[in-house]
Amino acid sequence: MSAAGWMLVAAPVAALVLLTALLRPRAAGAIAPHRLGVVRAALLTGVFAVLTVEVLGTLDALTLPAFALAWLIFVAGVAVAAGRRRDPGATPAAVEGSRRAVLVGAAVGGPSADDPTVDASGPPPADAAASPATVRGGVAALLAGWADRLTHLRRTATRGERLLAGTVLAVVLTELVVALLAEPNNFDSQTYHLPKVEHWVAQGSLEFWPTAIHRQVTIPPGAEYLLLHLRLFTGGDALHNLVQWAAGIGCLLAATRITAQLGGGRRAQLVTAFLLATTPMVALQATSTQTDLVAAAWAACAATLVLDGLRRRAGLTDALALGAATGLTALTKTSGLIAVGPLLLLWGLAQLRLARRPAGGVPDRAAPTGGRQVARTVGGSLLVLLVAATVVGPFLARETAEFGHPLGPPRLRESIPMERHDPAAVLVNALRIGHTAFDTPLAPLRAGTASAIIDGSRAVGVDPQDRAITFGREVFPVPAWYPDEDRVAFPLAGALALVGAVVALARPRRVVPGRSAALRAYAGVVVGAVVLHTAMIKWQPWGNRLLLYALVLAVPLAGLWVDAVLRRRDGTGRRSVAAGLVVTVLATSALAGVLALSYGFPRRLVGAGSVFTTGEWDTRFLRRPQWADEFRWAASAVRASDARRIGLVQQNDNWEYPWWLLLRDDDGRSPELVALQSVLPDRPPADPTSVDAIVCTGPRTECARLVPAGWTIEYRDHVGYALPPTR
Repeated sequence: MSAAGWMLVAAPVAALVLLTALLRPRAAGAIAPHRLGVVRAALLTGVFAVLTVEVLGTLDALTLPAFALAWLIFVAGVAVAAGRRRDPGATPAAVEGSRRAVLVGAAVGGPSADDPTVDASGPPPADAAASPATVRGGVAALLAGWADRLTHLRRTATRGERLLAGTVLAVVLTELVVALLAEPNNFDSQTYHLPKVEHWVAQGSLEFWPTAIHRQVTIPPGAEYLLLHLRLFTGGDALHNLVQWAAGIGCLLAATRITAQLGGGRRAQLVTAFLLATTPMVALQATSTQTDLVAAAWAACAATLVLDGLRRRAGLTDALALGAATGLTALTKTSGLIAVGPLLLLWGLAQLRLARRPAGGVPDRAAPTGGRQVARTVGGSLLVLLVAATVVGPFLARETAEFGHPLGPPRLRESIPMERHDPAAVLVNALRIGHTAFDTPLAPLRAGTASAIIDGSRAVGVDPQDRAITFGREVFPVPAWYPDEDRVAFPLAGALALVGAVVALARPRRVVPGRSAALRAYAGVVVGAVVLHTAMIKWQPWGNRLLLYALVLAVPLAGLWVDAVLRRRDGTGRRSVAAGLVVTVLATSALAGVLALSYGFPRRLVGAGSVFTTGEWDTRFLRRPQWADEFRWAASAVRASDARRIGLVQQNDNWEYPWWLLLRDDDGRSPELVALQSVLPDRPPADPTSVDAIVCTGPRTECARLVPAGWTIEYRDHVGYALPPTR
């Protein structure tokens, strides 16, 4: 990557740091203000990245110069806004207006209007307005704040807390090493995540294209929008894994802040981070180009913002941030809305309750009346929906125009969502999802519980393999304990979260005496989201990764309960045993995380396929090593023929991405790849006679059916190619 590329990659990081300094609350009493600043900054940066793609895509300008200019303007604008906040000549109101102008301008694409509401985070204190007027000073203050907190932790933490924090840090840094060393090799990424990005780069727009793989155009593209920026900056995929790694950091920050908001102290927050970081699914996805961790991060951002709304009235900043979190979740993975929807309902009810009583509980004649407060609350709710629609609306509009429905074609709407909703079918689906999520290496336990579920489902009149509640042609049960990024179970974190949720609902004062109402409400939302998930999403072998958003939201309940058990330990037999069991589970969780990073699939530190000993091309094909030579063989023949326009023959689950890598020009430009099949009714495939060569994956018969007469077909087991007589 060139020096200019590195500078451009640094732009989003610089924007995030500057925005964190700008958007972190300065008012006394704010919970974990630095983490809240990061959440707000991440949301604003994410919205800018998404809207940049949407706007430039509409202009057919998905090019490096256009993206570079957009980021330079954005960083410069953020730097100016941050400098204004630190301007000694600026009044607190002007400084706050600057911050709101940045939020409104970037989130909804227009200028800021005067905000009649009181921002709950409040204006900066007087001494902040009198600080040196330099952006560097603001960033330095932010970094100094983080350093002070780390120093305080090191000086005051117990041995157990240091062990928890050290483990989390070691896991995160190890994930970073793997993410940087390993080439993208996720199965779905080879099929549609990364080809989607390459199509955008090749055509310079977001217009749909003919394809045999409908997921390239029907699955929400939020995470791929972020990848597109890195693809243009670097010219390749060397940094693609960092998007999910950064999302993992976001999940840790948001989840620990949720724990703090629910009344958890430092140990509870560290336990939350420890459980989340060592969960194999999280550790493996953090080094991947999958999208589940990105969706979970946006949902966790929404959750922590909602909890702020339980204790204080929301201002413009809060409504904009919550709308951004909602929109980004919907644009990344619509299943995340199963949790965000109930969270928004909880937020709206809490805001209405707060609007009906005077601030601080003391009547104030100068304060707006209850009716006006309710109206403002309704307006804030509409603003949340407006911002969310601004983020996800353009994609939904394209889907509607193409397929007549915002959720895509019927095959997508019918393959994943449940088609039966009677209580017996939902119960069977929930039991199967739970069985896969809590799977362990104990084969007798797996077989026994699966047999009980199958027998029980038949007893209530439900076929355990009913296609209406089962994805595709999959068959329940499947082993899910092995550390594979697409399906690994989470029995330890899941069990602790389940216990924590039950205790929070039944006896919240035993967990957090001072905030039992908020804890019970949050636990109810999380449990409700899981129930809704089992009622809306069919069982599938890789369903555990679809539950990742719910796990991230539930782990704070586990952290709070574990801390409560350890806090109540007083030497009595029963409580000592409970604490001993908790410590054992934590140790086992650490071991599971270490094993996932060491031996997980398809990226690992040691053994066959290690990122240290496996070559680039072999790493990309660890999922299907038998295909590696076949792809290279076919691509070499096509390149030798000097073909410029190349036709694709493939099926819905075949790998397309290797062709984009192998058939690039010598100067790195994207090849001209066109599909010879199309599942999009209004986008016909290319005529086979219009291409210079054809590359095929899948059955030879399908390839032969599309190859023009007189062409020569060469085929191996899975991959083939065809050339005209003139070549």
